[in-house]
Amino acid sequence: MRQIKLIWDFRGEASAKTAEHHEIHLKEYITIEKLPLNITGFEIINEMHAIAFMVVTDENMISVRDALKPHRGEIYSV
Repeated sequence: MRQIKLIWDFRGEASAKTAEHHEIHLKEYITIEKLPLNITGFEIINEMHAIAFMVVTDENMISVRDALKPHRGEIYSV
């Protein structure tokens, strides 16, 4: 089954801390909704840009996208 990486972009001096904190909320959402997902994370792109992400399957993509409104998505590969 195809996996999709949903991405939230954060920019500015606090982007790294914001992305790190956003990942906590993504994990909480997975737990609350009892989703069969377990890949989340955050990455610092540079000092002014960081991302938080969640990997979902095709099956869950529409519902998670509509609920959490990521900024973008891409096909996930390990």
